[in-house]
Amino acid sequence: MIKEAVSVFPAVSEAETGQEVSDLELVGQAKSGDRDAFSELVRRHQHLVFNVSYRFMRDMTQAEDMAQESFLKAYRLLKGFRGDCSFRTWMYRVTSSVCLTELNRRKRRGEVEFGPQHDTSAEDTPEAGSSDLLEHIRRCVHKLSERYATIMTLYYLNGTSYDEIAEAMEIPVGTLKTWMFRARKQLRRIVEKELAYNGWW
Repeated sequence: MIKEAVSVFPAVSEAETGQEVSDLELVGQAKSGDRDAFSELVRRHQHLVFNVSYRFMRDMTQAEDMAQESFLKAYRLLKGFRGDCSFRTWMYRVTSSVCLTELNRRKRRGEVEFGPQHDTSAEDTPEAGSSDLLEHIRRCVHKLSERYATIMTLYYLNGTSYDEIAEAMEIPVGTLKTWMFRARKQLRRIVEKELAYNGWW
């Protein structure tokens, strides 16, 4: 089973192989059923996948789980890899997709906590002076559309950069900035409405 090739992640051998065989050749061998070839792809790209997973999840254990899930998903999708980009870039996208899916699942279940990881000015987020107010803001983030809630969560909760978010969502950075501007405006309106309704002002 391919899971055996991934189950040791991230505790795998650090031995040098010289990479005489290219990633594309290994992909071709793995498509033909060579599990050792896919194990070698895991070994080569494990650090990238783990680092991307950790950047999204901000937790070592969750990052390890997402990394393993990313390789399992990559194996399932391998037949569709056409070589239009490098395997490394493809794995980055697969990993980002896995992590985004998990974060959105957690958001729907109310498991994602909202709190800024970037230095932000008063223009970026509503002023928050108490844990109760932060809790209101967290709930308001969940009321945004999935697209806007995702980018707000990635940027403010996970500290993910614009470039990384844009890469993960496969959109231009300019488009992401437009979405972020609109998401902040929507969040501000929702927060102000909620606070007025609950008698905060």
